[in-house]
Amino acid sequence: MAEQRIAHRKKRMEQARTPSQQRSWQRRDEILKTTAALLERVGFDDLTTILIAGEMGISVGTLYHYFPNKQSILYALGERWLEQQTAALDSIAAKPLEDMDVEGFIDLAFKHLLVSYREQRGLLPLVQAMWAVPELRDLDDRHDEVIISQLEHMYQRIGLPHSKLERRRRARVMLEMVHALFLTVVEQTPAQSKRTFEDVKALGVVLLRRP
Repeated sequence: MAEQRIAHRKKRMEQARTPSQQRSWQRRDEILKTTAALLERVGFDDLTTILIAGEMGISVGTLYHYFPNKQSILYALGERWLEQQTAALDSIAAKPLEDMDVEGFIDLAFKHLLVSYREQRGLLPLVQAMWAVPELRDLDDRHDEVIISQLEHMYQRIGLPHSKLERRRRARVMLEMVHALFLTVVEQTPAQSKRTFEDVKALGVVLLRRP
């Protein structure tokens, strides 16, 4: 009986905390969205916590309740983008890659990955910060390793006749090429973007078809 009362009390306490926790996560999400929009507008160098708080209509003290500094906000934003990239890779991996040729795989993979580039606002300055700011460098390293490992395994599944080391090398080349050019694709006009995207796909096919 006592255990039931304890369990009931615990459940009531959890239910009481839930709205507050939900509000906290909603505010955190609003901070990240505002930061992404500001990154797109003012860039990394001019981004400040004062600017973020002012854009949201809250005090800097309230902002610091969720994030202690600008770097921590950018870190959370980078983690979110890494999650989006990972989700895109998981979606690709769930397809029957063993039945695809190189052209089909490139078309599928690039379309999925491009979505994550288009959905993240302020991506170029965020990527620059991930590379340049020491506190964010581990995110850049994690991003590279996740994509290279996934691509290497996918190359094996579509039947590329190479060693693991060579598949990883090509995955690294693919990552660097796609990353640089997709940042261009998302900044171009629709007509230019479409043509550049087709160019990137053609380059991807050439890279994988090389003996």
